[in-house]
Amino acid sequence: MSVSTAPSLQLAEYLEKLPGTTFRKLYQQPSTAFAIFRRMLSHLAKTFVMRMLFMPKPMLLGDLDVWVKPESKRQKDQALSILQSLHIVHISPPSRDKPQEMQLTSNFKNSMRRALTGGGSHNSFGVPSTLVVPPEIDIPFLDRYARKKWDDILHFVVSSVGYKSTAEVSGPNKSVKELLIAGRLVDRRPNGSIGITQAGFTFLLQEANAQVWTLLLLWLEAMDTNKEAGLEAVDMLSFLFVLASMELGRAYDTNALTEQRRNMLPSLVDFGLIHVPHHKRSMFFPTRLATTLTTSGSSSLRTISEGVSAATSAAFNPSPTGPLGAGTEQRGSIVVETNYRLYAYTQSTLQIAVLALFAKLNMRFPDMVAGRLSRASIHQAINFGITADQIIAYLAAHAHEQMHRTAAMTNKPVLPPTVVDQIRLWQLENERMKTTSGFLFKDFEDQKEYLAIAGFAEEVGVLVWRNDKTGMFFASKHEQIRDYLRIRKKAE
Repeated sequence: MSVSTAPSLQLAEYLEKLPGTTFRKLYQQPSTAFAIFRRMLSHLAKTFVMRMLFMPKPMLLGDLDVWVKPESKRQKDQALSILQSLHIVHISPPSRDKPQEMQLTSNFKNSMRRALTGGGSHNSFGVPSTLVVPPEIDIPFLDRYARKKWDDILHFVVSSVGYKSTAEVSGPNKSVKELLIAGRLVDRRPNGSIGITQAGFTFLLQEANAQVWTLLLLWLEAMDTNKEAGLEAVDMLSFLFVLASMELGRAYDTNALTEQRRNMLPSLVDFGLIHVPHHKRSMFFPTRLATTLTTSGSSSLRTISEGVSAATSAAFNPSPTGPLGAGTEQRGSIVVETNYRLYAYTQSTLQIAVLALFAKLNMRFPDMVAGRLSRASIHQAINFGITADQIIAYLAAHAHEQMHRTAAMTNKPVLPPTVVDQIRLWQLENERMKTTSGFLFKDFEDQKEYLAIAGFAEEVGVLVWRNDKTGMFFASKHEQIRDYLRIRKKAE
């Protein structure tokens, strides 16, 4: 099994790479059109779609200026950019003879209409099973089942941090482990052991929904390169959107699925997205991990630094977040000593992962991990983009109750001042530099062309840096700029 060296960990990036022919196939299913509408579009883009959905003829592009306030021009351009990249709208090229027009692509429009109004025999939202549902299978059972499956995956990733674990975890199936290795979330070391990668740390710090999509997209890319498996990525993605539209706790008919989709079920069972009863193979139950795939919210991935900040905030504002209910953060579990040793009384996969970012963990017990802060571990954290203040804030937020009591009685800080000062000194030893991947644009024909293209890049939100004096700018993406250049050339 192999996947690309730079896997698409975001659904938006994965979809933007797909050609128009793939979208035409995807949009043949109402469930897919509705799922992309729910998850991928901003509120403004959704408004544009709903306004045009039942229009009998194309609308003038200039009419959008009447709908949108002048100060929201950038949001309008970003909405149009994502609608075009997802092949939801078609905008006619500029012409001197005829104003530009905009309309929904036919497949998306027809499927979206059917999704909202009903009708047809497409079975795009699943076929409920007519068999008697086993009484033991209810929503709490499915939640426990999905949590166990997903925790096995997370524990496998976090157990590869580099310290020995005394906890016995069954772990995911071999195929899932191979997928994690192929996706570079963990890697196989020369001595045969498994070690976590920077991408693996980023994976652990995401919200559960983003974690699920990361693994699913790695699976799609792996199947796309492994043609012998007999699974087509387009149909796989379409079926994932079908699962997202199903009802939690309801049984669905396995025999109503195509052969290719039935072949997907074992892998989906391994991921914890569906449950298939051993004694009733002709039905399956989507779990909460599947039914929340297209829930609204941010679809962007956190950086490691953002993940640490989110974990710190969760200690002060605990809330039941994520598809599987309660969050995994535990407040008041870390003890820090003046000799830089720390002990965390926790079973939280996320907390262990965060600690491993800036501490060398050398022992793990069923309810505790032990480690040490060092120059090397703090430098590693800095390389991941974490600051000394973030580390200190995290340790203070999760300090054990005994440390708070001692600090109150002695009128001293919660964390030992020597440890706090040394963490900041270790950061000062490194000159930190932030890198951003992207594309440099230069050598324009004239200043007018440069200003027009750089201005467009800024409007669609991909501009990272510009220098008007030298006529150069740097952008994080090039697809929208490429399409804009083609339209300019046609207009000329």
